[in-house]
Amino acid sequence: MAETTVSIRVRYAETDQMGVVHHAAYLPWLEVARTEYLRQRGLPYKTLEEQGISMPVLKVEVEYLKPALYDDLLSITAKLEAASAVRFQFAYEVRRDGGKTLLCRGRTFHAATGRDGRPKRVPEEIMHILGGDLAKS
Repeated sequence: MAETTVSIRVRYAETDQMGVVHHAAYLPWLEVARTEYLRQRGLPYKTLEEQGISMPVLKVEVEYLKPALYDDLLSITAKLEAASAVRFQFAYEVRRDGGKTLLCRGRTFHAATGRDGRPKRVPEEIMHILGGDLAKS
């Protein structure tokens, strides 16, 4: 299954007074990995929007296993877990120590919508780029 991994260094502003990352800081990191997943497949999110397709987040699940700390170098991996013509599900892992220590797991659930906010079927050629074999499910 295709996946993308990005590196992010924890910034001081993302931590509390004890140097522990605030739980809300993880969501932008997941978004960075997801949009990079699209970009690496030749489909930047901007291109989707230019074609009149948005992928708003419907639901987020995050499981915090160990804390990320100030100045940690993290690896965030995103992979498309499920796809249909109008729904997508991405899975994520946040790791430290060169990928050895799993800190967090997450999922985001998305709908494909048009500019009017209504569900919109994603063209088959875009489905293939997004998920390859998943596009057939």
